[in-house]
Amino acid sequence: MKLQKQFLPLTKKKRYKGAKGGRASGKSFFFADCIVRVCTKYPVNVVCVREIQKSIKFSSKKLIEDEIKKYNVQDQFEITQNEIRSKAGGVIIFQGMQDHTADSIKSLEGFDICWVEEAQNISKYSLELLIPTIRKENSEIWFSWNPRYEDDPIEVFFNSLEDDFALVHANYTENKLLSDTVLKEAERHRIKNPETFDHVWLGDYSTISDAQIFKNKYQIKDFEINNSFGEPLFGIDFGFAKDPTTGVECYIKDNNLYIYNEAYKVGLELDYTAEYLTNHMPKILSYKSRADSARPESISYLKRHGLQKIEGVKKWSGSVEDGVEFLKSFDCIYIHTRCVKTAEEFRKYSYKTDKRTGDILPKIEDDWNHIIDAIRYALNPFIRNNKTTIKNIEVNFA
Repeated sequence: MKLQKQFLPLTKKKRYKGAKGGRASGKSFFFADCIVRVCTKYPVNVVCVREIQKSIKFSSKKLIEDEIKKYNVQDQFEITQNEIRSKAGGVIIFQGMQDHTADSIKSLEGFDICWVEEAQNISKYSLELLIPTIRKENSEIWFSWNPRYEDDPIEVFFNSLEDDFALVHANYTENKLLSDTVLKEAERHRIKNPETFDHVWLGDYSTISDAQIFKNKYQIKDFEINNSFGEPLFGIDFGFAKDPTTGVECYIKDNNLYIYNEAYKVGLELDYTAEYLTNHMPKILSYKSRADSARPESISYLKRHGLQKIEGVKKWSGSVEDGVEFLKSFDCIYIHTRCVKTAEEFRKYSYKTDKRTGDILPKIEDDWNHIIDAIRYALNPFIRNNKTTIKNIEVNFA
């Protein structure tokens, strides 16, 4: 049985184990494997739980049966219509929480393992009923789920735990057993439906789409640059210890913005910055590049060590907001398929929301903006300062 590395923390003895993440990450297969492995050796009683299970057809039974066949251990199990019995003396049953009374759920108190599949659907009531029921000495409760909302009961439950638990976030990108078909489907989704990609495939929470700043303003596609696009525009944002140094090569054509190349690296030393940017954007040596003016010493160093045409940008109060509005003024922003980090930031760059009401606020989250900042710097000569101060009196022209 080949163990995927991302699930290694779940192999240790813990009361609560959780595996959350996106589609095709292998969460369910991991727990099904564990059940088969344990039940071939020990007289373990296992209950597989879902919030709603209309019939055995909609349970995890078929998945466990497939794992039994895959490892050729059919002779160690007796599979009936509603349960699976092991020759070691244990049993695996399948239960829906919503369709059973409190008394029937309490009959599970002698079980060793409880696996809650699709735990994003489990209600607070079901959790409060189930957890004290599975109380046999050394018993464990396992949860697997695709995250949905930050305040779902399963998220609140794991956030409240202080010890005796293990939780992993697993995604398809770490699953070495995926077929080419699945990988192609994930890539198709990333390009065709970028706004839902992170939620479906990377296990991010389903966000309030109206808070996404560039909602319906961008597309991911393959395109080539020719003379009709004019001269390239280059922008650079400097990183720190944990933040990436970023660079972009972009073009403006027919009131559309085209992001053609990106550079993105965390922990990039200044000594290697010019070389790194040049490798990702070769034309940067021949054209002016614009960078964050808050780092004049970095600009001076790069001007002397490879990027002779680099310069700092002008900033003003509200320049971030003005830059964002300028970006939104394009008919469309086209992001080349190879610019993966750019696409990720355009999906996640959002307005703040009121945590009490969920209302979208007119303030921008200072997150997922390293590439976007570089784009603003590249376009700096075109961005209008919408506020001018005369004798300390602020006048709005927008």
